[in-house]
Amino acid sequence: MEAKILRVMKCGECFAVKSEKSEGGVLNKRTLVLQELGGKFEPTYTVAALGNLATLQFNEGDIVIATLRFQSREFNGQSFMDVVATEIIKH
Repeated sequence: MEAKILRVMKCGECFAVKSEKSEGGVLNKRTLVLQELGGKFEPTYTVAALGNLATLQFNEGDIVIATLRFQSREFNGQSFMDVVATEIIKH
């Protein structure tokens, strides 16, 4: 994993989801759309922020430094890709 400098394009609402892995059985989640700097056609990522990261509020246009984890999984013969932010720092 490497840290990237990204621009916040969209910030979804923070909501709670059931999670067997969290202590209280509930985990905060927020979806962010982050884009690499450079131009309007740079790579864009739809990212899940979980736990304490999900409670942070971001505005469109904010510059952040983020470490992203890419993972894929298979379910019922289909492949799915998840992008999860492991760290986000507002710049």
